[in-house]
Amino acid sequence: VQLQASGGGLVQAGGSLRLSCAASGRTFSSTALGWFRQAPGKEREFVAAVRWSGGSTYYADSVKGRFTISRDNAKNTVYLQMLSLKPEDTAVYYCALDSGAPPYASDSYYSRMNTYDYWGKGTQVTVSS
Repeated sequence: VQLQASGGGLVQAGGSLRLSCAASGRTFSSTALGWFRQAPGKEREFVAAVRWSGGSTYYADSVKGRFTISRDNAKNTVYLQMLSLKPEDTAVYYCALDSGAPPYASDSYYSRMNTYDYWGKGTQVTVSS
């Protein structure tokens, strides 16, 4: 499995960016794709996730109402539309893929780092004030 993230860059506060993550390889057992981010000196944190089937979405409180995650199953690609960006959104953004959710997985399954087995290399997002 390979994940290729793209779309990062430098933007002013209040601006927008759209990240993409293309998944390839043996992805047929995957249930969901998530986005995480890591700012300098901080731990990696959950941002958003989407289920391939049904399209259910999950968001961190810090990005609700500003970020939208979506997927294109035909292209095995997930997008993260980021609006009203703030300097505190500055981080390296990583996409990650799970290997299949257990039956009756709770919502918290999608926000845990250890849910995801495959990780992309990350794309830098810098928001200037």
